Amino acid sequence: MSIKRSILGVSIRVCHLLVLIFLFSGIQAYAVDPEIPDSEEAISAGQSIFNANCKTCHRLDQKLVGPALRGVTDRRELDWAKQFITNSQVLIQGGDADAVALFKEFNNTVMPSHDFLSDDDLTNLLSYIEYGDKADPAAAAAGATAEGGEATGSAGGIPNEYLTIILVVLVIVLVLVLVVLGLIVSVLTKYMNKSENLDEEDKEFINQKTDYKGIFKSDGMIIIVTAIVLAFVVKTAINGLYTVGVQQGYAPSQPIAYSHELHAGQYEIPCQYCHTGVEIGKSANIPSANICMNCHMHIQNVEGKEGVSPEIAKIYDAVDNNQPIEWVRVHNLPDLAYFNHSQHVAVGGIECQTCHGPIEEMEVVSQHSALTMGWCIDCHRNTEITTQGNEYYDKLVQLHSESKDALKVKDIGGLECAKCHY
Repeated sequence: MSIKRSILGVSIRVCHLLVLIFLFSGIQAYAVDPEIPDSEEAISAGQSIFNANCKTCHRLDQKLVGPALRGVTDRRELDWAKQFITNSQVLIQGGDADAVALFKEFNNTVMPSHDFLSDDDLTNLLSYIEYGDKADPAAAAAGATAEGGEATGSAGGIPNEYLTIILVVLVIVLVLVLVVLGLIVSVLTKYMNKSENLDEEDKEFINQKTDYKGIFKSDGMIIIVTAIVLAFVVKTAINGLYTVGVQQGYAPSQPIAYSHELHAGQYEIPCQYCHTGVEIGKSANIPSANICMNCHMHIQNVEGKEGVSPEIAKIYDAVDNNQPIEWVRVHNLPDLAYFNHSQHVAVGGIECQTCHGPIEEMEVVSQHSALTMGWCIDCHRNTEITTQGNEYYDKLVQLHSESKDALKVKDIGGLECAKCHY
């Protein structure tokens, strides 16, 4: 009877453990601030804002560059959340404990300010953060597949947290099954040994010891181990192939230590002032030395220091010797892909930061986004077209009027191969 109670006790504990696992591994529930609307219109508008400004660094239900966002109005006051989105550095430099803690937790990564967003924009954004992509979590996760490096390319179909939970549960279940089977075998062995109907050959079979050494040397075990090793090698090779040509994070040394943080950030010089072709041509253009001289004829050093800065002196040498400054290209697209800056900036109204990241905060410029095909395709799938005031889109808007969804780049040929490859 003691053995039966032991087996029964194991079964009960297994049930209890499984119940606890599924209770505590589910999706968290949050108490959303009542001021946040849950209408489809607000969520849709918020999704557009999120995709254009937040998607590079954030996900709703998992950490990326920044924290998981869903539930922010439960964890923080609504006004605090809006202030942090608008300009997190104001709160951080003001000594706000929560803001400072977040800043430190995520390696002092500076979040770009979004002071161009209105209060309604912020509310819609929070509406999407709290209520968006809940109807079909698997589809939402799959939608992030191409978001990779930043906006596309590296996220899996299942969030890592859920995948880890599933694997842990499976391992625990398998271990418990083995324990139960071991107990059953032990009970049956003892029962059979007490039986008087067994001959010596049967008893020898029942009491035989497992040859673990033989198991590990068996052909089946060798095949299993070989298959696992091969699968690992193949997966590693495939992952390596996917990174060929992807230069995300590339930050080469330049002939002159030019700081975008100083020029575009502190002094707020518009990108278009130096990159003159960005609104009128395919290439943004690297500025020539004469553009630098427009300012540095008068500014010879920084922070009021005397003399000529060694870096600024390099500009003077280039002009005096009639030699171009040999800047090192950072963002390289393959020759088979066509990209036009003016089409995106002047017509599409895309901000430089959408592709280049917080350039105004970079002391040394690096490639912020993956710039892969998947990254571009995902942007075309999700970016809404600004049609107001542009007669070119009038006919397209009319043709799209029967659709409940907003007019996006994908709807006007943004997914056609010949748009970028010809």
